[in-house]
Amino acid sequence: MNAVTVRIVNQSGNELPAYATPGAAGLDIRAWIPEPILLEPLHRALVSTGLYLEIPAGFEAQVRPRSGLAIKQGITCLNTPGTIDSDYRGEVKVILINLSHEPQTIQSGDRIAQLVFQSVAQVQWLLVETLGETDRGAGGFGHTGKQ
Repeated sequence: MNAVTVRIVNQSGNELPAYATPGAAGLDIRAWIPEPILLEPLHRALVSTGLYLEIPAGFEAQVRPRSGLAIKQGITCLNTPGTIDSDYRGEVKVILINLSHEPQTIQSGDRIAQLVFQSVAQVQWLLVETLGETDRGAGGFGHTGKQ
């Protein structure tokens, strides 16, 4: 497994983001908030983490939901996956939404999302008049049927 070094400033007092298991793809990140957030059904909140990252060029961090939070409390992330670009130096914040029918409370220190680091490539456009042919062609949006 290849590892990439990411510089991190942790102003939260929470432990550093960590992989929950040896095979985990995402690092759990925690809320860092001065008081609990009561998240009403279908409401959203921008939740601080107290984390600041220096992601190497050629990589991004994706903010993704935690499956346990989604199934147990109906809380998930909006803008998923959220991309943190390598040149961003602000605080990592997470947009949470409550999709359950009951109010849910977020406490400081709660695991609220996960970070997955990916390599990315930037493109150079080549303006052309036509594109190459494929069997699929322009078929999309369910063109292969329901099954």
